[in-house]
Amino acid sequence: MQVFQHHWLFVAVCMFGPFGLVNGADLGVFESHGDVGMVQHLGDVQYDAAEQTYRVSGSGKNMWFGEDECHFVWKKLSGDFVLSSRARLLGQGVDPHRKLGWMIRSSLDTDSPYVDVAVHGDGLTSMQFRRSKGEDTEQVQSDVVMPDVIQLERRGDRYTMSVANWGQPLVSEQLEGIELGDEVYVGLFVCSHNADVVETGEFDNVRVIVPAADNFRPYRDYIGSHLEVMDVESGRRKVLHSVHDSLQAPNWTTDGKTLIFNRNGLLYRFDLKTREVAPIPTGFATRNNNDHVLSFDGTMLGISDQSQHPDGNSLIYTLPVQGGLPTLVTGSGPSYLHGWSPDGKHLIYTAERGSGDYDIYRIPVAGGDEVNLTNSLGLDDGSEYSPDGSKIYFNSARSGNMQIWRMNADGTAPERLTNDLFQNWFPHPAPDGRSIVMLSYLPSVEANDHPFYQPVYIRRMPVHGGVAEVIAYVYGGQGTINVPSWSPDGKQVAFVSNSDGIAEAP
Repeated sequence: MQVFQHHWLFVAVCMFGPFGLVNGADLGVFESHGDVGMVQHLGDVQYDAAEQTYRVSGSGKNMWFGEDECHFVWKKLSGDFVLSSRARLLGQGVDPHRKLGWMIRSSLDTDSPYVDVAVHGDGLTSMQFRRSKGEDTEQVQSDVVMPDVIQLERRGDRYTMSVANWGQPLVSEQLEGIELGDEVYVGLFVCSHNADVVETGEFDNVRVIVPAADNFRPYRDYIGSHLEVMDVESGRRKVLHSVHDSLQAPNWTTDGKTLIFNRNGLLYRFDLKTREVAPIPTGFATRNNNDHVLSFDGTMLGISDQSQHPDGNSLIYTLPVQGGLPTLVTGSGPSYLHGWSPDGKHLIYTAERGSGDYDIYRIPVAGGDEVNLTNSLGLDDGSEYSPDGSKIYFNSARSGNMQIWRMNADGTAPERLTNDLFQNWFPHPAPDGRSIVMLSYLPSVEANDHPFYQPVYIRRMPVHGGVAEVIAYVYGGQGTINVPSWSPDGKQVAFVSNSDGIAEAP
C-alpha cells in the first residue's frame, strides 16, 4: 500500500457551489443531490426506480489539492456503514482522469475533509482523502485496474476500499485516523476533470448497508432484511421487499409467480406481480427453520420445525404448498431438510443420530426407514438433487474447510468440486443442470459455522467443478440462500441481504 500526496503550492479558496435540494423527486436510497464547488456546468441525476439504477452527470475541474468540483448524490448517515455498488463511466470521455465513485464528506463545502473510492477513466483506482479542511488531497492506490465493483466501508475512523472486476473477489486497502465526524454525507459522485465538459456514470446494485453491532447476540438479535432477485448473467439485482427484522431463505414456486420465505418461524408467500405478502398456514408448526423445500411438481412443501419435539429438536414434515396441517416424516431429531427428489419419492436432509457428527440421510416422503448416505467426521450439509435425480450435491467440512462435494444418489462415489480458501455452503443446481450457485464465506469464518451478518459472495460454477465466479457481493450469510432459489427458467436467483435500520415496507 502506498500513500501519495501532491506537494505543489496552491492557494485554497473556499467556494460554496449551488447545492440544490430535490423537491419530491425519487432518489432511491438517497436524500438529495447537487454540485460541490463552483462548477461551470450543472450536474444532474436520473434514478430509474423500476431498474433501481442511477445515472449521475457531473463536470468540475478536479477533486484534488484543497478543493473539489463534482456532482454528488447523497444522504446523511451516522456510525458505521458499508457503501457498495457497480459503476461505470459512459462513453469514451474527454479526460483520462474523469472519475466516479463513492464519497464520504464532513460537509458539502468544496474544501471539506472527505474519503472516497474513485475509479478514473484510464482505470486508475484509489481511495482519495483530505485529512482536514482545505488541505491537499492524498490517495491510497489499488492494484486493481478499472474495477466495476466498488465498496467503501467506515468502522470508527478506519476506512476500507474494496474493489473488483465483476466475477472476482474483492481486493481491499485500509486507511486509519481520518476524522470526519459522526454524521456525514455519503453518496455517489462524478467529476469530469475538465471544467468545460460534463461526464456521466451509471451505478447499479447500489446498497447503503448498516452492519450489525459488534455486540449483537446471534439467533437472538436480528437486523433488517432485503428480499432480492438477481439476473444471473448480468448480475443486476433488485430489492423487492424489505422488513426491519429477519427474513430468510426465499425459494421460487414452480409457476414462477411467487417466492416463499421464512420470517420469525412462520412461512409467507410473496406475489412477484402484486408485491403482496400473505402467510402460509402451517398449523402447529410455528418454529420453522429456514430450510423449506418444494416438490419438483410444485404441489407440496417440505419443512423442518422445532415445535413438537420434547427437546426442541427439528423434525421434518410435509404439507400442501398452499398450506395445511403438516404430516410428520422423520420420527427422530435433529433433522434438517434440504432436498426433494425429482421423482417425488424421497427427501434428503442433514441429521445427527448420536455420534455428534451430522451426516446426510434419505427417507421416503411418506416416512419409513431412513438411509445414511454419508458417514464422515464433522458436518455434511446442504444436500440437493441434480435435476435428473442422478447426483446429490452437498457441502462438507471433511477436508478441513467447508467445500462443495457431489455423490451418486445412493451415496457412493463422493467427489470434491471446490478446493479453495472460502467456506462454501448450500450448492443449488440450475434447472438446466449445467451450473450451481453457492454461498461463500471468507476464510476467516469457521468451517462448521454459517453465521448471520457477514460479507459473503454468491458464486456460480459448472456442475462438474472448475472456476467459480462471483455473481453477487452481499452482506448476509445465514438465511441468504439456504434453499433452492433458482427461478424455473434458470435466469434468476432469489436471496436475502441484510442491513440495520431498514424501515418495513408497506
